[in-house]
Amino acid sequence: MTVHDVARTLPGIPALHDLCRSLSMAEAIVNPGGEGRHHIFNRSWSQTEELASMRNGSGDEFDIVFSAAGAYVRGFAHESPLSPYHQRDDYEPWPGVVDAVPAAFQRYVHEPLFTDEDGTPVVTVCLWRHAVADRWETGDIDFPEGHPDPDGTTGLFGLLTRPEPEAFKTFAEDYYETAVSLEALRHIYDLRPLDQAVIAMLSPLAPVTDVVQDALAIGYPISPALRTGPRTD
Repeated sequence: MTVHDVARTLPGIPALHDLCRSLSMAEAIVNPGGEGRHHIFNRSWSQTEELASMRNGSGDEFDIVFSAAGAYVRGFAHESPLSPYHQRDDYEPWPGVVDAVPAAFQRYVHEPLFTDEDGTPVVTVCLWRHAVADRWETGDIDFPEGHPDPDGTTGLFGLLTRPEPEAFKTFAEDYYETAVSLEALRHIYDLRPLDQAVIAMLSPLAPVTDVVQDALAIGYPISPALRTGPRTD
């Protein structure tokens, strides 16, 4: 799989936006402590932009910027042969990865959060979609031969190209080594308002007030009962 395959299978912008919020909300409940959490969604990254992020703790990551212009996706797989650090002395992105990024998203290529201390874009995969477009776009990339996953997209975007709760259940049970309620995940993937029962189904010991704060940061809908405070009896 490469970014070209991801561009054909990734959901449209509204569906991807909802999916990223669901992933972040589900993991915030499964892992209420936050340490080692993969998926984060910040509805207030700026006054006009939201940011979905993934960090797997092993050097692989992605970020998705949602704005009025559309969506910009950049990913980095540290073992990819397309890594800026694996090829030349000048530490530049692989040819074609970001060369065709349009003006509407160009500033994200050099966004400090997405570059290293020398200003090098930390990227092995990039795609974008204008708000009015009907498809995702990528650069024209000549991938090295002999690599089944040359840009790391398989490992990076598996939960985005398989947008169903069963995929998150498999991930969470493997990574966190705990049972995860599929019923609760379906509730969250449907973006139904979060309530205390769903929180308890996913993580009985999760501090409800902390989960509510995460939901507010994510922009996930909350039931009226949680807005007025969780039950303590």
